[in-house]
Amino acid sequence: MTILGANFLSAMAQILDMILQFMIVLIVVRAFISWVNPDPYNPIVRFLHSSTEPMLRPFRRFISPWKTGGIDFSPLIVIVLLVFIRILIVQSLVDWAFRIRGGRPL
Repeated sequence: MTILGANFLSAMAQILDMILQFMIVLIVVRAFISWVNPDPYNPIVRFLHSSTEPMLRPFRRFISPWKTGGIDFSPLIVIVLLVFIRILIVQSLVDWAFRIRGGRPL
């Protein structure tokens, strides 16, 4: 691969990192908002619900809030999974681009 390929990998890593960080922030904000019983017709609340529910729903099937005393641990599990993906995939892309450049940073 050339330097162009290394820069492409770096760009992909940065974009993926930003997307994962944004997803983590959305989940944290949704968790905080759920504590105050928000208006379900508020556009911000609807956006948070529609953007995070597809990530949370699969984990809610396995860890029901009824089994854990009413506490929903799915946001915590998804955040840990997203951090794991950031470490595994994003850092691997960065390391790969670094090796392609011959050990030279950007």
